[in-house]
Amino acid sequence: MIPGGGQPNMQQLLQQAQKMQQDLAKAQEELAQTEVDGQAGGGLVKATVTGSGELRGLVIDPKAVDPEDTETLADLVVAAVQAANENAQNLQQQKLGPLAQGLSGGSGIPGLPF
Repeated sequence: MIPGGGQPNMQQLLQQAQKMQQDLAKAQEELAQTEVDGQAGGGLVKATVTGSGELRGLVIDPKAVDPEDTETLADLVVAAVQAANENAQNLQQQKLGPLAQGLSGGSGIPGLPF
């Protein structure tokens, strides 16, 4: 129950919304700066992406390079980048999940229907 007659304090709601927005922006910035890795072929190919999914680096072990079989190398690169992006998505869930829950599903700002 909201004290004083049922209407939420709009000033307080706006302050809560601004804080949540600032927290979300901070978490997104942290994701953009955090690097995560993925690998394929038992570590023959390693990809590094940011928490927001930007490819930052790719390391290919010389053992993975066979001029007669570039398709396998390409597959390893794709698999390593996909693994890194999956790790980035997991990181996003860890960092943004609690904030997103606060913006929806009734567990966020009291008095708002979303």
